[in-house]
Amino acid sequence: MLIRFMIYGLIGWCIEITWTGLGSAFSGDKKLTGYTYLWMFPIYGLAVLLEPVHDMIVNWPWVLRGGIWIGMIYLIEYITGWLIQSYTGRCPWDYGNTKYAVKGLIRLDYAPAWLLAGLLFERIHVFLDRIFPV
Repeated sequence: MLIRFMIYGLIGWCIEITWTGLGSAFSGDKKLTGYTYLWMFPIYGLAVLLEPVHDMIVNWPWVLRGGIWIGMIYLIEYITGWLIQSYTGRCPWDYGNTKYAVKGLIRLDYAPAWLLAGLLFERIHVFLDRIFPV
């Protein structure tokens, strides 16, 4: 479980750095500046706790699975953002008052990205099951 936690944490960091780097490119930053936060490693590592959910819904249509991932990712993002904000006084990924932000902790317009992230997670989980059988 610890190895999978580490793998999910590292993959999450890589995806987030790529996502923010692409975002900077669309904003005109030719350096393609990408970033993440140390807080994100354990948050992405928590994906290991979602493996049993994937095992239960693996044969469902992808649209239903994607909806579940969107909801679960929003829940995790909101709770962890709230906890960090309560502890430090600020959420590292504060979305502010953007149009679709909820208390600055989640962005509803990120639903398509979370759907893709959830379906990608499924592939990673299957791959890890082959490499590190439980």
